[in-house]
Amino acid sequence: MSNVPLFVSTDWLAERLEDPELRLLDATTFLKQPEGDGYYDVWSGKEAYEEAHIPGAVFADLKNELSDPDAPHPFTHPSRERFVEKISELGVGEGTYVVVYDRGAVVNAPDVIASDWASRLAWQLKYEGFENVAVLDGGFGKWKDEGRPVTQEPGSYPEGDFNTERNPDLFADKDDVLKAIKDDNVVILDSLAPQNYRGEVDTYGRPGHIPGSENVFFGALSDPDTQELYDDEKLKEIFGEAGALDPDKKVITYCGSAIAATWTGLLLNKLGQDNVTVYDGSLTEWTQDDSLPMETE
Repeated sequence: MSNVPLFVSTDWLAERLEDPELRLLDATTFLKQPEGDGYYDVWSGKEAYEEAHIPGAVFADLKNELSDPDAPHPFTHPSRERFVEKISELGVGEGTYVVVYDRGAVVNAPDVIASDWASRLAWQLKYEGFENVAVLDGGFGKWKDEGRPVTQEPGSYPEGDFNTERNPDLFADKDDVLKAIKDDNVVILDSLAPQNYRGEVDTYGRPGHIPGSENVFFGALSDPDTQELYDDEKLKEIFGEAGALDPDKKVITYCGSAIAATWTGLLLNKLGQDNVTVYDGSLTEWTQDDSLPMETE
């Protein structure tokens, strides 16, 4: 199947679970926010996958396998060689399409609704040139709440032939962001909670946000009752207020470790904004360089 949509429903996925071209990836990762200042705790969702997952799914370990083990910052995108090796082992490659899901964004904040771990892997795949990937709207939670089947049986796919070319336009580094601060043709989008943006909590060592950035909180873009995304009209209103839908401007999204930033980036793509790039280092990298500016309000 070619040209899968950016997001798919649980009904859509249920109809295709037996499709031999489908590669269903469980990207669950757990993040726990501190009660006040300080860095969050993060751990792999491998044990949760082993307890229950959507039938056929294989586990994609964002923390331990699909990040750079030698990088100074967590969740740094790995070398192309490492990524290709690991994603091929999961069966992704020519002749396949991918659906990614997770169990939610933050374990101790159930009101924060997003599948940003799934969108992180989707962004990584697109960055490495694999476009045929979708995120399951509502994730594992919605699937389970609807009484759909789950299993403990491990999934398995034959090794994939991953022979794409990297798309550098999707990746930003700190130099790109520094230049963008003074560039009226670039919108810098902070995807964190408003209290982080305003500098009311210090998670990353220096509170606040990158100067000139606009704030769209990634966790407030879905309906808490249905767990599904808000309709496009409401999403366009939210992102439009931040100036992020101007087709003549580029958007750079960031957050703490470029997880939530991929969620807002994917939603911008859904709304027709194609000129979106993700700052992979995000505030975890930015705040550790005292020469780089921060502001609070």
